[in-house]
Amino acid sequence: MWGQGTSNGYEYWVKHYPEGSEYGINGGRVSKLSIRKGDKELYNYDRGLDFNNLDADGKAVYKDLLKRYN
Repeated sequence: MWGQGTSNGYEYWVKHYPEGSEYGINGGRVSKLSIRKGDKELYNYDRGLDFNNLDADGKAVYKDLLKRYN
């Protein structure tokens, strides 16, 4: 299941499942997550971490998304 939205000025796209898996973030339900601000992609996880360039506000968005979806 895909979800997308904005939070605190950051855009995100998340793919999550009903149950966790070895491919999910921390073994959780989120298998894909992308966070960007403006034209800069700051975080990407696609069944494994590709890159993480989040600032403090972006990290807060990330933590909130994991609470909701993971």
